[in-house]
Formats: sequence, C-alpha cells, structure tokens
Amino acid sequence: MSLDIVILAAGQGTRMRSALPKVLHPVAGKSMLGHVIDTARALQPQSIQVVIGHGAEQVRQRLAGEDLNYVVQAEQLGTGHAVAQALPNLSAERVLILYGDVPLIEADTLQRLLQKVGPEQLALLTVKLDDPTGYGRIVRDARGEVQAIVEHKDASDEQKAIREGNTGILAVPGSRIGEWLGRLSNSNAQGEYYLTDVIAMAVADGLRVATEQPLDAMEVQGANDRIQLAELERHYQQRAARRLMARGVTLRDPARFDLRGEVEVGRDVLIDVNVVLEGTVVIEDDVQIGPNCVIKDSTLRRGAIVKANSHLEGAVVGESADCGPFARLRPGSVLGAKAHVGNFVELKNATLGDGAKAGHLSYLGDAEIGARTNIGAGTITCNYDGANKFRTVMGEDVFIGSNSSLVAPLNLGDGATTGAGSTITEDVPAHTLGLGRGRQRNIEGWQRPKKQS
Repeated sequence: MSLDIVILAAGQGTRMRSALPKVLHPVAGKSMLGHVIDTARALQPQSIQVVIGHGAEQVRQRLAGEDLNYVVQAEQLGTGHAVAQALPNLSAERVLILYGDVPLIEADTLQRLLQKVGPEQLALLTVKLDDPTGYGRIVRDARGEVQAIVEHKDASDEQKAIREGNTGILAVPGSRIGEWLGRLSNSNAQGEYYLTDVIAMAVADGLRVATEQPLDAMEVQGANDRIQLAELERHYQQRAARRLMARGVTLRDPARFDLRGEVEVGRDVLIDVNVVLEGTVVIEDDVQIGPNCVIKDSTLRRGAIVKANSHLEGAVVGESADCGPFARLRPGSVLGAKAHVGNFVELKNATLGDGAKAGHLSYLGDAEIGARTNIGAGTITCNYDGANKFRTVMGEDVFIGSNSSLVAPLNLGDGATTGAGSTITEDVPAHTLGLGRGRQRNIEGWQRPKKQS
C-alpha cells in the first residue's frame, strides 16, 4: 500500500536555550531531524511532508532534498493542528506520523507498525515504562482493546498509574485522517488540538486500534533539553558499538568510541579508545587504529595502521601502510602500499608511492612522491606563493635530505638527492645531487656577546 509520511518539526525547543531550532541539534554528528528523514526514506514513501515553524528557513537550508516537501505551521496549536497543515498534500493509502526530535526510531519498528494498518484499523506505537511521567496514557477496555489516549496533564490519578505510554508515532488509513482532523477540539488543559484525540474518534467510528512496541524504549525517546540530547548521543554510540563488534570489530572500550557517520568494516579490525569516525569511512580487514584518532571520509586499506593521536580527513591509507603517531593527513592524501608517515608529518593533496617514507616533522602539500622515496625530517614543500598553489613531483628512489625546502613548481627525477638544509628552487635531474645552501665559514677567536650590566 502507498505511504505518506508526516514529520512534525515545528517546535521551538525553549529548554535547549539555543538559537538553533531544536530539531537541528545533532546526535552523532547529524541533526535529529536528519536522522528521522533518513529513516523515513528507508520506508520508500510516496512523499515526506516536514512540518516546520520556528527557524523554518534554517531547517530548509540545512536539510534540502527533492523528496522533501516543507509545510509551515505559523502558529503552534498542537500536534493535530500540525498534521492538518500537511493534509492537502496527503493522498496515500496510509499516513505515518513521526517526530523530528525522536532520532533513534528504527525503520524495522516502523515497518512492523505499518503492517498493522488497514482500511478499518489504525496502528499506534506504544511503550511500557517504569516511570511514564509526561507520556499520554493508553486507556484499554476489559478486553485489552485501546479506547483512548489521555494526556498526562489531563489524566486522573488512576490513569496516571497506567505504565503504557503513547509515543506519538501513529499510522492511520489515509482515507480517514482528514475527517478526524476536522473534528478535533482544543478543549483541554493545554488549549491545543491533540493528535491523540484521533484514537477515541477512530474507536467511536468502529475502527480497531492495533499497537506495536519498539524493541528498545530509547527508540522513542525525544530530546527537549541538553541532558536528554546527551542521553540520546550515548545510546546511539552504544548501539553503534554493539553493531560493529557483532561484525567482527574489536573495540578496546565500547564506551569510548564515537561514530558520526557511516562506516564499512572488514574482519579483524582493532580500534583503540577515544577514536572518532566521521562522514563515510571504509576500514578493510586487519586494520589497526590507535587511541585518540579522528578519521573522517577516509579509506584504510587491508593491514593499514593508524597510530595514536592522528587526524585523517579525505585520505587513503594503502595496504600495510602506516601513519602516526601525531600524523595529519588532509584531503587528497594518498599513501601507497607499505608507505610510512611518521610523527608530526602533515600531508595535503599529496601522494606517497609504494614504500615511500616521511618519518618526522615534515609538511608535504600538492606533491606526487614516487615509490621508495625517502623524505628527511624537517622537509617542506613550498607550494603557495600567496595567490596560487604549485606542485612538487618526485620520481622513484629519491632521497630528500633533512631540513630541505622544495620551492614549487619543481621536478626531481628518479634517484635524485638533495643535500640536508638545502633550498631547492630548480629541477633536479635523475641520479643527481641538488645543493642549495650557503658555504660554511668557521671564524676563529669569535667572542660570544655578553649581557650588559
């Protein structure tokens, strides 16, 4: 059956105490609303309607998409009123209501819910909690059939004792939703049009209300303040850690690992503590990542080693290559097989061929470095003249002496050598020594300066 999804994302989130709209606050590096939209897309609906209000333009700009239709709720008059704003755009056989501040909801849970929707039956996601304070209560009759939802502020003491709470996530037959929304009233403690009143209307009209529950109660947890946001973050990370370990990854401490994007992993991967993976990361078999590393939008080939405190972004570390500790690989950095980048080496838009080495304290930018080339400590490529960038190209088996400055554009042929401390401004032919330093003089009898009294 066809499906329309409505995501309610108009709330201000005053308890966040932030200029940022609540639904744009991040969990695992992505906005809460972004998570919900991704889950909605996984259900392959015919449309996704996002109801926005506070910070509407910020939301539009941050989460633009051809498959998203934004609807503005100018006045926040309740959840029923919010869904009504999207009503003219709804035409599917089923309508699913989601919330932009409930980012951990799983597509599998929603699929189970949607399977229970039919022309004469709607489906409600409920959750059983030890303390359901703040949740609307699910009122059932003697046969266990759902009769209504009573909001916490409107509930009697007897109703407040009910442990089954309403998550707000609801799937209804599309042919009935318009009629029910048109009959809503704001005669309640909040003076709002509650979407939950649809349940009692459906029962009165002879429809059955089926229920489904999430496998994990945190799936339906929303975030109204920074404390709840942090709780969602930790739960997301615990879930991500468990999934990686189930796929064969060793995490030294699952509580000290953060995934802020998507990761593809091979077998026998080892990740030490305080590692952050961002964006899209590919980790092949037998990779080892040391502690305190940040790896973003990068690929680590089979057997690669990233040592402690290294930062990689937009980089490729080749098969059995290694980098770090304290290495920085910026976008466009590529290490060939068995290449080595040591401590305090920075690469940007630079390729190191198979077996090439840059052991320590160097900057290599806009460079192409051939196989087995050795870069001495303190070497820099001078690639920027203040306006334009230039490339340095080294052949195979080149030896760069320590503390060399290579002023691009520059070509060094196969087997070329530069003397330590040289400033190289001209091409060095293959198998040639390039020197670019002043001649040393020793001055006898020289007296060191003395402090003036």
